[in-house]
Amino acid sequence: MIEIQNTATLSGHQNPIFTVENSQKAGIIFTGGNDKGVVEWDVKTPGFIKVLFPVKSSVYSLHCPVSAPLLLAAERSGIVDVFNFEEQKIVAELNHHKLPVFDIKSVSSKNELIISSEDGTVSIWDIKSLKLLFSFKVSTDTVRVISISPDEKTVAFGCKDNTIRIYNLEDYSLIHIIDEHTMPISSIQYSPDGKHLLSGSRDAQLKIWSSSDYSLIQSIPAHLFSIYSIAFHPAKPFMATASRDKSIKIWETESYTLKKTISLEKGYNAHRLSINKIIWEPIDNQLISISDDKLLKIWKVEFGG
Repeated sequence: MIEIQNTATLSGHQNPIFTVENSQKAGIIFTGGNDKGVVEWDVKTPGFIKVLFPVKSSVYSLHCPVSAPLLLAAERSGIVDVFNFEEQKIVAELNHHKLPVFDIKSVSSKNELIISSEDGTVSIWDIKSLKLLFSFKVSTDTVRVISISPDEKTVAFGCKDNTIRIYNLEDYSLIHIIDEHTMPISSIQYSPDGKHLLSGSRDAQLKIWSSSDYSLIQSIPAHLFSIYSIAFHPAKPFMATASRDKSIKIWETESYTLKKTISLEKGYNAHRLSINKIIWEPIDNQLISISDDKLLKIWKVEFGG
């Protein structure tokens, strides 16, 4: 039996929130969206801390690398702001992409940043020097989402052209193209054990792939509209998905069976508009969701039995 409680609903954003990210410091998270700044929040209290730094355009993605005291903000303008926590200021603006940047991930073993854009390319950066190493074309359309395998040997890119493209992280060579979704990919995530790659699409389908041969294991009509986020629980065999249909769903990951739906229709104090991203925070493993409704919600999820 899974028990779910909305422990906090935090307001402060004046416009839709597009992204949320855990800080390297436990208990702190950051949000960004169609506002003028990146916001810092305390999950423990919980509450608003401050606007960390201003931005010139909408923020589509935030990323805190494990290996550096940085927060990166991907802007609609194509700029990536680099905020240094030790210096408490923006120390660089990565200006390579001229179209919106949609996702940022880091490869700890290589000290590299991977940045994807609407221009169809991916750029690779050195985390320490913040210098561009190289860039390459992945798609003729937007590279929307990135997921790195737990062993950091492969990276998967979800693209607007409906494809998932898998690359070798050693030399960034193309390994495989998955072309079975009927609409753009809107979320992608490797399972913690690295055996599966999960993809969510605007076609509302959740697909589970074998990461050894990229064969399709299961296809689930998981939501009514686009699946915008997939988040595995840090310690238990469960995961959550979030959608434009205003719902969050909890799944067990042995057979990917639906266990709980969090929505207004199910009687929860849920979001009233599209849910754009979910994350699990590392202290109490609470689930955090952000939405077009300008709200941040914290959910206590208890797994009985």
